[in-house]
Amino acid sequence: MVECQGRRRPRLRNPWACSLLTMVTTLLAFAVLFLMVQSFMTRQLDPKGCEMSYMRPSFARFSDFDTEHTRFASKYSLYLYREGGIDEDIRVKGVPVLFIPGNAGSYKQVRPIAAEAAYHYHNVLQHDIGATRAGKRPLDFFSVDFNEDITAFHGQTLLDQAEYLNDAVSFILSLYHTPTRSMRDSDLPDPSSVIIVGHSMGGIVARTMLTMPNYQSNSINTIITLSAPHARPPVSFDGDIVRTYKTVNDYWRHAYSQKWAIDNPLWHVTLISIAGGGLDTVVPSDYASLASLVPETHGFTVFTASIPNVWTGMDHLAITWCDQVRKSIVRALYDVIDVSRATQTVPRAERMRGFKRWFLTGLEDIAEKTLPHKEAKTLLTLEDNSNFVPQGEKLVLRSLGQAQRKPKAYLLPVPPQGAPEGRKFTLLTNEKLDSPGEYGKLEVLFCSVFPLQAGQSAALFSMNMDLSGDSSGSTRLACKNAASDVITLPASTRQSSQPFKRDEQPFSYLQYDLEDLAEHQFVAVVDKAGEHSSGWVIADFSAPSESVVRVNMGLQRLLTTGLSFRLPARRPTVMDIKVPALHSSLLAYKLHVGKQACDMGELFAPLLRQHITDVYESKFFVNVKDANINLHGISPYMPPPFLAKSPGNGLSLQIWSDPTCDSTMEVSLKLDMLGSMGKLWMRYRLVFAAFPLLVVALVLRQQFRVYDETAIFMSFAEGLNECLRTSLPFAFAALTFLSISLAGARHQTSKSAQHWLLNGRSSNSSDPFSYTNHELLLGSEDTFFWFLVPLFGLMCIGICVVVNYAALGLTYLLTLIYSALRSSSMRSEDGRRTPTAFAVTSTRQRIITTCILLSLVSTVIPYHFAYMVLCIVQIATCVRGYKLARDSHLDTNYNFYNYAHSILILMIWILPINLPVLVVWIRNLAVHWLTPFSSHHNILSIMPFILLVETLSTGRMIPRVQSRFRLFTSLFLFSIAGYAAIYGVTYAYVLHHLANILCAWLVAIHFDFSSLSVSRLSTMLETMDPDGSVKKRP
Repeated sequence: MVECQGRRRPRLRNPWACSLLTMVTTLLAFAVLFLMVQSFMTRQLDPKGCEMSYMRPSFARFSDFDTEHTRFASKYSLYLYREGGIDEDIRVKGVPVLFIPGNAGSYKQVRPIAAEAAYHYHNVLQHDIGATRAGKRPLDFFSVDFNEDITAFHGQTLLDQAEYLNDAVSFILSLYHTPTRSMRDSDLPDPSSVIIVGHSMGGIVARTMLTMPNYQSNSINTIITLSAPHARPPVSFDGDIVRTYKTVNDYWRHAYSQKWAIDNPLWHVTLISIAGGGLDTVVPSDYASLASLVPETHGFTVFTASIPNVWTGMDHLAITWCDQVRKSIVRALYDVIDVSRATQTVPRAERMRGFKRWFLTGLEDIAEKTLPHKEAKTLLTLEDNSNFVPQGEKLVLRSLGQAQRKPKAYLLPVPPQGAPEGRKFTLLTNEKLDSPGEYGKLEVLFCSVFPLQAGQSAALFSMNMDLSGDSSGSTRLACKNAASDVITLPASTRQSSQPFKRDEQPFSYLQYDLEDLAEHQFVAVVDKAGEHSSGWVIADFSAPSESVVRVNMGLQRLLTTGLSFRLPARRPTVMDIKVPALHSSLLAYKLHVGKQACDMGELFAPLLRQHITDVYESKFFVNVKDANINLHGISPYMPPPFLAKSPGNGLSLQIWSDPTCDSTMEVSLKLDMLGSMGKLWMRYRLVFAAFPLLVVALVLRQQFRVYDETAIFMSFAEGLNECLRTSLPFAFAALTFLSISLAGARHQTSKSAQHWLLNGRSSNSSDPFSYTNHELLLGSEDTFFWFLVPLFGLMCIGICVVVNYAALGLTYLLTLIYSALRSSSMRSEDGRRTPTAFAVTSTRQRIITTCILLSLVSTVIPYHFAYMVLCIVQIATCVRGYKLARDSHLDTNYNFYNYAHSILILMIWILPINLPVLVVWIRNLAVHWLTPFSSHHNILSIMPFILLVETLSTGRMIPRVQSRFRLFTSLFLFSIAGYAAIYGVTYAYVLHHLANILCAWLVAIHFDFSSLSVSRLSTMLETMDPDGSVKKRP
């Protein structure tokens, strides 16, 4: 027995110990990690289609916005943008718009949008008398210089910016009623509100402004955000940012959950969140969702790939300068402003209609049609023998201009109301549809028979279209023009490559439910082409049974067998394929569309639209053969859609195909396993900061348990070897079962939240906003993803192994350097460590240094700076400890080195949590903002770390605990491991405080309070020299 323990001792103390199991686990971990990163970098990538924007910027700084107006005047600045050569007068004259830059963003990022606004007004609106009468004036773009503050990492900085911006809004509004600074018409009301455009964290600052004490009521009523993480903080390393997010989001949720508008302080506010999609690798676009914050009556989330004439995703910075998206934003802003009102905008409902018109495809269920609300303005007179399309048949015009030099009308009869399977009218063409008074090639009218009497036409109709010729018999129809409801689709021909390419004119598409056409008897398609052209038209009425395919298959079956079906030869122009089971943002797919035979030649190539309804994300694929399908549906850690009216319907696919080919079409969809792995990285990056602490805590627990039993403090590597065979598999198995149970509970709670909002807001039922299951573990509500816990556990074990050996390598290298520079011994003649020899400084010097550090933490520097210093001190302790152990070969010295090294590993994994706030503090120093942090000065947050590191720097080994208190050490380390796994991603900042409490406990063991007595204390004091050194005991 003794011989066996003697052989085991060198292996336990060996810092470089590595078992075969550890080696295999590490190799597997990095194989999986490589596949994930490689997939993220190379697979399922959206194409980039942004065009560059150009401008001639000039900025005017408001130097009089000083400390009389805001306490942050010496740190931040306010600017007015003017476009060179167009608008150089720095007096305000239009509608105020405030741009808020994001994390480390510049005030100059306002340039593309502001320049487009200046050009659009200068070139278009100022010459439009109707626009001037409608209250359209230039947009005055203001921007704020935050000195590239880092708001994503520091909650107090976010609050400071929100306070400053509220002061800025008050100052901006004051400019408009100062005669020397304003060029506005005196008969217009002074503005009472400012439009906000916020990029990234600037969007969160914008929402925070409305919750601040210095917010001026109703001074903000329109907010547009670009790539803003509304739903949850992008990182959770700072407690202030997590708490600020919770406070702001709770405020918005509770405001919009009020039953009566008078109780809702945000009733007048509209919020539009625009997301870049998969190309945004800075902030997951899932976080841009407003489904848990704002009802559809007050805002929505849309992806840039959905916006008409944009049709492309974009990265985190490109969304501010992309030419296509800036045009859409500027036109939407001009659509909703009205200077004749003090608010400077049209009422909320009209604003929402305007934003839907500019930002949504028009194919969504909430899209509003203008046709039912219009008056008939066109009188259409036809020959009695006009071209009537028989009921149930398609209208197909393969070439416009057949009746040369004379317009020709084709009439489709509208099916009677109440027809079985409410039918839907669709029309697709490659020509632009004419509005009233335009003279293009094609006009579409919805008509009803009008028994007109002589002399009435001029009084009732603004347009008179007489196509009867010399015929004595004629039919008169009162018609409405459909151009205002046209949906723009990307052109899809055999030459098309990407939807955002502008080398082809977009398709025009009309879609109406039969209810929208209740007062009409005919659809008139008027071919006005004067000569033979390549324009074509396809129109028909289709029933849902013909045009909708619903796939009622479970997720597991879909993923294992795939989905394959054949579209019939005689089918409507557009087919809807609904797959409710496919809703997760963690999975990616490959779609294949077979080529159809077409004897007469295709009018257009198949066009695919992929879309979901949880957020308005549509992607178009032109000339589609093979397509990568990935979506931002149900995502981990996302709060339930508390304020959504209906649950999401999963993935839907719309396919427009040429029905004149009269041939079947194969469609297949299958899981892209490797492509799906890349989707894990964006959603689970923070797991790599939390899960490793579970591993470290369990290894420390094993080390202390063995040390208390055998007096051998095993190396971290050997502790990891043993945990791989014992506690780690058990821990990850338990967490896997927990994730399955949490997923089931979350699914049920989401349903109950919907029930509460639909049926019982005023009842005594529990508040669903307090639901937090989505914050736990891996945040998934689908039991299908149970395997992610062991998968991430495997990767984090491998990372821990590598970090441990990297730290050992660094220690070894520094030890060689230290040995070459310093040859003095750190031990007495018998090889034992002594504080006098091991410590670099005397006790008195250490006490003074510690007091200075604590005083600085409590006043000037954040405790994160002290933590960084302690990490450096601990590395130095490990270097001296390793040198001593290597020189003496004593078990006690190896015990001390292994103990010091394990504490260093713990501190290394806590370091990433502390670094962001430290970066913010250093950034403040760089911009000469010397005002101390108003947060992170709690000395108790760092004192235990200081005491432990200082104790270790003297070479003192922690005593063994052989009483029942050793169970507390084991239990506490197990608790840290559990917290790191379950709450670590959402509340990562708490892990520092838990490690801090652990250090306090270890310090208590070091001083052995349980056996401390007056006599022992006096003995300790007697052994101290006046200079603070410790005398050698006999």
